[in-house]
This record gives sequence, structure tokens and C-alpha cells, in this order.
Amino acid sequence: MLELALPNMHALAVMIMIVIALVLFTRDNIPLETTSLVVLVVLTAGFQLFPFEADGQALAPSDFFLGFGNRALIAVSALMIVGQGLISTGALEPVGRLLARLWRRSPAMSLLLTLIFTAFLSAFINNTPIVVLMLPILIGVAVKTGTSPSGSLIPMGFASIVGGMATTIGTSTNLLVVSVAADMGMERFNMFDFVGPVVVAGVAAILYLWLIAPKLLPQRIPPMSRGVSRVYTAQVRLDSNSPVVGRSLTDAIARCGENVKVETIQRGRGVFINPLPDVKLRAGDRITISDTQQNLREFARLLNGTLYSGEHEVDANHPLSAEGQQIAEVAITPGSRLNGVRIGNAGLLSRFKLRLLAFNRFEGMEERESPGLDETRLRAGDVLLVQSTLKNLGDLKQSSDFLILDGSINLPMARKAPIALAVIAGVVALAATRIMPIEISALLGCLVLILTGCLNWKEAMHALSTQVILIIVASLAMGMALLKTGGADYLANLFVYITFGAPPAFVLMGLMLMMGVLTNVVSNNAAAVIGTPIAIGIAQRLGLPLEPFVLAVIFGANLSFATPMAYQTNVLIMNAGGYKFGDFVRVGVPLTILIWLILSAVLIWAYSL
Repeated sequence: MLELALPNMHALAVMIMIVIALVLFTRDNIPLETTSLVVLVVLTAGFQLFPFEADGQALAPSDFFLGFGNRALIAVSALMIVGQGLISTGALEPVGRLLARLWRRSPAMSLLLTLIFTAFLSAFINNTPIVVLMLPILIGVAVKTGTSPSGSLIPMGFASIVGGMATTIGTSTNLLVVSVAADMGMERFNMFDFVGPVVVAGVAAILYLWLIAPKLLPQRIPPMSRGVSRVYTAQVRLDSNSPVVGRSLTDAIARCGENVKVETIQRGRGVFINPLPDVKLRAGDRITISDTQQNLREFARLLNGTLYSGEHEVDANHPLSAEGQQIAEVAITPGSRLNGVRIGNAGLLSRFKLRLLAFNRFEGMEERESPGLDETRLRAGDVLLVQSTLKNLGDLKQSSDFLILDGSINLPMARKAPIALAVIAGVVALAATRIMPIEISALLGCLVLILTGCLNWKEAMHALSTQVILIIVASLAMGMALLKTGGADYLANLFVYITFGAPPAFVLMGLMLMMGVLTNVVSNNAAAVIGTPIAIGIAQRLGLPLEPFVLAVIFGANLSFATPMAYQTNVLIMNAGGYKFGDFVRVGVPLTILIWLILSAVLIWAYSL
């Protein structure tokens, strides 16, 4: 039986900190960026106050900042910008149009083509823009055909995750593992080195998502489908016998039950008064209010005033009108600047010209109408029912802050789309042929997109995610601390100790399954970076090739199917489709087991374990 030596105090402290960090990563009320920053501060301050030496060399606290210059982070950031170029130019939308037309003719075959198309693109482009492209198409088709989109949204999202496993650039997780393994002395994987096992598992996964998954999913109703009354803007003209004449605006609002929001007060032609609480109201004042028809009529009755729309009194011949206004559902994207911002401070009306009608969040919260939501902090995946003009909604489609779920809005045709397609093809080709590393070819692609006007700097910066960047840097710092202090060696020895006497194939399967469980609970990047040195340590202890164990980490960290929190696109899909937590479990757990068994079998056979 092997003997297991205890870790040193620094290694023990690092392992305890990592466990705490992984727990914090699962807390919805703590932003991932905050946890990542805490990790960096604790590591740098801790090793500054309590120095650590290994092999006669002190571990410099500033080394934990090297993640900001890591080649994997540069590649991930550059690829996010290149992917934004495809979205901004509408390069992929002709395919979206084609799929939308096919859906009306043959839904079953169209679902298969959608799954294949999504998986293929996700092998080269970040999953999020692919899902953002496909969501409004699938929801729009469902609306037009009177069917539920629930049978297609989860399969499409899972297909994007499967496709992302196939290449070194498919996900940031893949890039990180490959980079960390190379830094530890393992020969760097080429772009398509592990596409074979993923294709084998991917075929089975696509068939499962096409033929079985839709039957496992109940017909869910999207969150806002019941509809909310349209908002109208009108004026209440105070008559001379109104009970609030001579009193303050605060008194008038209190009389209406505190639910009325006054926009302006008109006192005579062309004279407008700011609606300050202490303004004294006079007969003939016109109070401008926006609300539903029923509420506007009730406010006019309570104030003993006359309701006007424009210059006409509201009656049968001059009804309330919201001409040119359209109601639409928009979702907060993972990269939105509004993540973590209170609704009251988001400036939905002033900045984005969106009037909030209702709000929905997946975690059991029922649909809520807009009053009383000012203190609610927005999160990725939140669905807002808004009212705005068709033109503004069309313009908003180009924003990285919102995903418009209304598929009726026309998709733009951009003349620079061929340039964006050529750039992504060039980036992939240069990296695949080893002419340039991916971080250099992706940076070159960013430069070409900027110089050709496919992207401006504002759009490029919006493509970057502070959350992703900080998680990657913090994950790399945790991995370095674990490695340098000997914690990775201890955990590898512990794994070998627990599995002592088991066949190498069993050890490999156990490692991949452990990573698969971990990635559904915490950040997949954190799980992968921490798991990579442990996997290499296990292989070295067993005297086996490093590659299959590193691949087990890559594949296991991508098995993000079992929970909606496992991957950022899962949350987006859950809210947009009105899914429940159990829907992901029902479809995702069998898919996880299926892919785990197939990939394990392929690796065991390929490396003769």
C-alpha cells in the first residue's frame, strides 16, 4: 500500500482557499468577478506576508499576476473580439434565414441541421454568440408556427457545448488546459489533435439531442407569453373642482395609491414644469403619465380630471394610441454592462429607450410587472418585457447588452460580412497549419476587423468579458499556487492512494467523471486549471502517458449539461424558453453519462490503458 505524506502548511492553506473559492463561485449573490479578485488579493498578500521557498527559490507574489499576460488569455480575448465581428456584420445570419425557412417546411430535419450547424460553428467560435444568433430564430419560428420552442432550445444549447469540445479554440477551457499543460512541459496539442474522439461522441450526442431529448422535455411556455398590457402615454387635465387643485404633487400621487409616475406637468401652451414633489397644482394643469389604459382611466377618475391623448379628449372617436410602439422580449446577455446593475439605475428608458413592462428570472420567481423592481439587480439570462419603437428594437439588436428574443425583427444584410468570414477562416487556418500560434493569428484577425471597419473599438471592447478575464487570471493563479507549493502533487498522490490497485482505465474514467461533476457546480475554467496539474501528477505517478489524462480534464470540464448554472449559455436558454431546473437534469444527466462513457472508451482504446 502506498504511503501518503501530509502537505506543507502553504499547500494546505492554498487547498483550503481553493475550496472556499469554489464555494464562492457557486453563490449567485456574489459576482464571479468579486470572487476572482478576492483570490488574487489573498494569494498575493498571503505569500507576501508568509514567503514560500521551493528548491531554494522564493515564490514571488507578483508571479500570480502573470495570468494577465498568459497566451491563453490573449487568445481567448482576441477570439471573443473576432466572434463579435461575425455577429456585428451579420455574417452568419444568411444561414439563420435559411434555417428559419426550413423550419416551416420540415421541423424534424431542420432541428437536425440546426444541431449540426451549431456544433460545427462552436468548434471555432465562442459558444455564446452562436447561441445568441440561434435563440431568436428558434423562438421566432415557434411563435409563427404556434408551437413551443422548448423542444429545440436546450438541444441547440447542448449541441454548442459538444461542438466546443472538438478543438483547442472551441472554448476558453480547452485553451487554458492546453496552455497550462504546455507550461508544465507537455507537448502542446495542435488545433485538431483531439477532434476524433469528440466526433465519435458528438455523433451519438447529436442523435440523442435530435431523437430523444425533445421527447424528454415537456411543452414549456416562454415566461412572458401571457402578455402584459401595453403602456400608453396620456395627459390628465385637472378640472377646477379637482380635489388636488392647490395641493402638492405629492398629495396627488398619494391619492392615486403611489403607483403613478408623473413625467411632466404642462401649465399653458408650451410651458412645462418639472414634476417636483412640492409643486402646487392648478386648475387646467395637464399631468403627463404613462401606464396601462385601465390605470390611466382610474387615475383620471381619482383626480377628477379629463383624460387627453394629444389634443383630443379620450373617447370612442379618439381612443388611446401607442402608434409605432412594439412589445418585445429582451434577455440580458452574459457580457452585458447591465449585469449586477439595479433596474432603477440601469436607465432602460433614458439610455436605451425601453419601457419596462414585466420582468422574469428563472429561479422560481413568477413573472412580475415593473413597479417595485428598482432595487432588483439584473443578471445574465433575465428576461425583460419591454415596449419601444420597431426602429429602436432593430438598432438594439446590434447591442451586446441585450438579446432580442423576438424573431420577427428583420436581420441585417451587411456588405462587410464576407470580410468577417474570411478573417475567422484565416485565423483558424493559420493556427491549424502551425504558421502562427492561435494567440497571434487571433490578434491579427482583430487588427484586420478594426482596419476594415467590420468592428469599431467600442464594439471590440464590448465583446470582452471582465468576468471571463478575471476568472481565467484567478484560475491560473490558483493552479500556479497549487503546483508551486506541492499541493497538486499531494492531490495526485491522494487520488492514486484512493484508487490504488485499480486499472488505469478506471482511474482515467474516475478523473473525467470527477471533472464532469465539478464543472456542473463551479466555474469550468477554475475546475479545469486546477485539475490539469493534478491529472499530470496522476499520470506521472502511474508511469502512463500524460495526454489521455489531460484530455480527460478537457472533456470532463466541458460536460456542462446537468445544471443551468454549469455554463453561461444554459442560463440564457433557461429563461428564454421558460424551462425549469429539472429540465436540464432530465436531459443533461443522460447526455453527460453517454458522452463520458464514449470518450472514456475511445481514450482507453487509443492509449491502450
